[in-house]
Amino acid sequence: MEEIEITKPDDWHVHFRDREILREVVPETTRNFARAIVMPNLIPPILNGKQAIKYKERIKKVIPKTDDFEPFMTIYLTEKTSKNDLKEAYNNNAVFAAKLYPAGATTNSDSGVKDIKKIMPVLETMAKVGMPLLIHGEVTHKEVDIFDREKVFINQNLDFICKELPELKITLEHITTEDATMYVNQSNRNLVATITPHHLALNRNAIFVGGIRPHNYCLPILKREKHRRALIEVATNGNKKFFLGTDTAPHFASHKENCCGCAGIFNATYCMSILAQIFEDNNSIKNLEKFTSLNGSKHYGLSKNKTKIKLLKRNNPIVFKKQIKVGNNSISVFNPDFPVYWEVI
Repeated sequence: MEEIEITKPDDWHVHFRDREILREVVPETTRNFARAIVMPNLIPPILNGKQAIKYKERIKKVIPKTDDFEPFMTIYLTEKTSKNDLKEAYNNNAVFAAKLYPAGATTNSDSGVKDIKKIMPVLETMAKVGMPLLIHGEVTHKEVDIFDREKVFINQNLDFICKELPELKITLEHITTEDATMYVNQSNRNLVATITPHHLALNRNAIFVGGIRPHNYCLPILKREKHRRALIEVATNGNKKFFLGTDTAPHFASHKENCCGCAGIFNATYCMSILAQIFEDNNSIKNLEKFTSLNGSKHYGLSKNKTKIKLLKRNNPIVFKKQIKVGNNSISVFNPDFPVYWEVI
């Protein structure tokens, strides 16, 4: 049996939700990760430093005592966000970054931004103080095909921001297309991207083949195989501009399996096992640590974690649990369409 040891990883994009879901999903992340950037799209969203501090307190209360974990908080940008309030929250270490959701792009994003130009003064302030901008990179215009939303956003919005504010530290989150990998690679050094385990593991057939499979539905939506292969290439080759952001997004199974079919995949539980398998299958297990543990911290100007984790390759595929219980409800745990032999020990 093969064993590897790597620097303890970080998750630079996580959804913890709140209340009863929060209590159950936080330990699934803190078990294997040292730090995480926590998304602010609650109901109501986290709009200022005081709300972020209170949310962080709720998170810390449910971290198991055996886990050493630090949540990094974010503010949800709107067209009414005050640049002075944002600057104060960042300088006081109440928040780590700000999140840009185009209005209607994903879960709880109705309060998001409709016109990028209206938040440019805020983005200019962020560039001056060094505050990172996290972007859900999709347009939401009805005339744009859902599979083209990311490409159109890059052309219409991201390119504008990068050219206007080249000094702004930007993370294009959960990228899904070859177009995104090429743009990030060719752009200035301050633009990077995160990639999820499910976009590395699946293409869009996983949603539709054999009937509608709602637990594989996410936003940004899964794309063609050629796009998945492009993501695999930049994730596994050690490229410092790409790193892990799981976008683990819990929803009750009953909310996934109905006419609305909520978007989101809960992948925290076996994330590291899945990634180790993908990297090994692509002859790149040596670069797993860069993708999960080193590239992100370098971009954000943080020291790497001092602790390590070990992964053991079993002789037989590991058995995934199917769900986690939340009261009378359940959240389905992501299981890719291939056997996984690696296990965190």
